[in-house]
Amino acid sequence: MFAHGYGCDQSMWRHITPSFPDYQIVLFDYVGSGDSDASAFDQTRYSTLKGYAADVLEIIDELGLQRVNFVGHSVSSMIGALAAIERPTSFESLTMIGPSPCYINDGEYIGGFERSDIEGLLESLESNHVAWSASMAPVIMGKENGPEVASELEASFCRMDPFLAHHFARVTFLSDNRADLTQVSVRTLILQCQKDAIAAFEVGEYVHRCLPNSQFVLMDATGHCPHMSAPEKVTAALK
Repeated sequence: MFAHGYGCDQSMWRHITPSFPDYQIVLFDYVGSGDSDASAFDQTRYSTLKGYAADVLEIIDELGLQRVNFVGHSVSSMIGALAAIERPTSFESLTMIGPSPCYINDGEYIGGFERSDIEGLLESLESNHVAWSASMAPVIMGKENGPEVASELEASFCRMDPFLAHHFARVTFLSDNRADLTQVSVRTLILQCQKDAIAAFEVGEYVHRCLPNSQFVLMDATGHCPHMSAPEKVTAALK
């Protein structure tokens, strides 16, 4: 099961999925993303990441899945962790690509951003969704990876309903799941890029230290979306 990150959709796994022909592949869009039914949005349910984790478990139940290998990008790393805490028997493994349990610096914890940075980011998104998308996409993708992948990410951002985009961003960037990590018993692969503006190396190392059954891989890749910019590296690590 491949779970996309903020502002993305299931199509962004297209460079990865063909390499796993022996597996049943499950792709989906979170409510408010991609081709999902926006009318299914419930502000109370999705006020925390647990609402999205509940959706993951509902998909597993609907399809009768067992021993799921869950691959989550960015915020989906924590969504997958919450789902695996709720029902560990449904998961064979978790893979976290660029995970961050908390984006905001807190004492000795380095999340990469001050709270004022995150508030400014959210205010910018709310005031001008299109301009925010154009400015953030190259930063998130990593300028080293060229304009093509940044343009795809920018277009994906712009396809989101502005209200739902701001809501999901607020839930994502203000979440703090550090206390949940030690409850994850499922074996976990953490994939970290050498240069990532959203989830720094220190964050990946922190997640690894907190997860008792985890493996940390520092890939020869840059940016926050290596499944788009360096899919061969992600595929090799998954295999």
